Amino acid sequence: MQHLKYLGAYPAQLLDQVRAMIRDDRLGAYLEKKYPERHVVQTDKALYQYTNDLRVQFLRSAPMIDKVLYDAKLDVLHNALGHHRAISRVHGNKITARKEIRIASLFKDVPPEFLEMIVVHELAHLKESEHNKAFYRLCEHMQPGYAQYEFDLRLYLTHRDMMRERERGQAPGENHSPA
Repeated sequence: MQHLKYLGAYPAQLLDQVRAMIRDDRLGAYLEKKYPERHVVQTDKALYQYTNDLRVQFLRSAPMIDKVLYDAKLDVLHNALGHHRAISRVHGNKITARKEIRIASLFKDVPPEFLEMIVVHELAHLKESEHNKAFYRLCEHMQPGYAQYEFDLRLYLTHRDMMRERERGQAPGENHSPA
């Protein structure tokens, strides 16, 4: 049975549909038809501008973001899809706070909807630290259809892993690590 590590929280019936698409080799075609384009935000400078534009549009009262960049060290499975953090430092009698967002480098080559989804997700953390109803309402407000894009991104990551396994000569879901 196909292990779907990015889709674990979804209902069994939906996972069965995904497994059927994988079995029939239709997942890649589905994603390519639904998301045929790739975004043009390729540099850290462009990513910062893109993120800040969304912040200004939807979160005017949110604090400025000091740094936004693509990060090749982010591991998608363990550090989620992106990372945000606030850094506070004491300098004499002043406290300085910096906010930064890091997006996994693999998002340089994804459809624009997926890049927007991850940026919206990280921006929403400026207002809501927890993944609660208010957080997801805010995400949906900033990107209508957010939940579907998040699901489709998880399909994309699943498909990406399958293609990498095929390139290495493994069957999808196999683990050839030594025992």
